[in-house]
Amino acid sequence: MVFQHIPVLAAEVLAGLMPQAGKCYIDGTLGGAGHAAAILEASAPDGQLLGIDLDPAALAAAAAVLAVYGERVQLVRGNFRDLAPIAQAAGIDLVDGILLDLGVSSYQLDTAERGFSFAADAPLDMRLDPDAARSAADLVAELSEQELADIIYRYGEERGSRRIARLLVAARRKVPITTTGALADLVTRALGGRHGRLHPATRTFQALRIAVNGELDSLEQVLPQAIELLRPGGRLAVISFHSLEDRIVKHALRAAAQAGELTIITRKPIEASTAEARINPRSRSAKLRIAERIGIN
Repeated sequence: MVFQHIPVLAAEVLAGLMPQAGKCYIDGTLGGAGHAAAILEASAPDGQLLGIDLDPAALAAAAAVLAVYGERVQLVRGNFRDLAPIAQAAGIDLVDGILLDLGVSSYQLDTAERGFSFAADAPLDMRLDPDAARSAADLVAELSEQELADIIYRYGEERGSRRIARLLVAARRKVPITTTGALADLVTRALGGRHGRLHPATRTFQALRIAVNGELDSLEQVLPQAIELLRPGGRLAVISFHSLEDRIVKHALRAAAQAGELTIITRKPIEASTAEARINPRSRSAKLRIAERIGIN
């Protein structure tokens, strides 16, 4: 499958970051490089960009898309939680803008064998980094009932977490739970069938994906590094897709503003327009927050 990802809130990101010629930018979640290409276009002819992604498929696709920009681009496979050392290794001390587009891409969701979605039965994987040690199937097989319930409740905000964990542990004693279909069926049974538009397994899948990839821990680690990497006047833009991410971003920006490090540009997060949400349904839950560095690094 071709790596495709429609960049969410692309115009709003550009308006917030205000890319300019001769400036340096970081895209910490490169994906299909839609945002990166827009930043490079807006910072022509000599703006620089460092692109980071965990997924080798994303990097390969991005390299093809961004090849036209030549030496203006550096691409690195890595986790944005290591933002500062990655930037240092790339020869970058300070930057003028940083973008973090959180979550998973359309390609990752739609590629069945990646195991992020229950839309098709596939191996229960969910690793953003295919070389990571533990998959979602490993967590479901190895964690205790209490640990599973805690993860599903904390990261999925799923009120039926204990019932789900209890059924998963009982089921795995008989046969390993190794596919997305098996997991989705068990969660649906635990919650008493389907009710409403949201699939019963949605929150559990979100929780396991976050746990597998350490997404919230990585987000908490990257934000202070991103702030330190910004020059005075440089801007940080973060797109989140669920309340747990947005809460972390909001609190981190607010704390940095109170410490005199940032000015918050977006008092309320920017959301997708009705037109964008119609074209790209996955933009409906997106929230963009922007802040500007003040003071002296």
